Amino acid sequence: MPYGDIKTRIRLFLEMATHQPEDLHELQESLRKELSVLKAQGLPQPDDLVELEAQLEKDLNIPGR
Repeated sequence: MPYGDIKTRIRLFLEMATHQPEDLHELQESLRKELSVLKAQGLPQPDDLVELEAQLEKDLNIPGR
């Protein structure tokens, strides 16, 4: 998957968080998957998105993986 496609999908997740905060669990899981794709492809994981995923994990009280 091209890097630009991943960035676009992540941008959509962020918009969803803004407009549908009741779906934060889904957002957190989707963001985790997208970051895993970046890592698997050897692409850099944007620091702000890594921090967002960590903050969602903390806020949603999901144990670390």
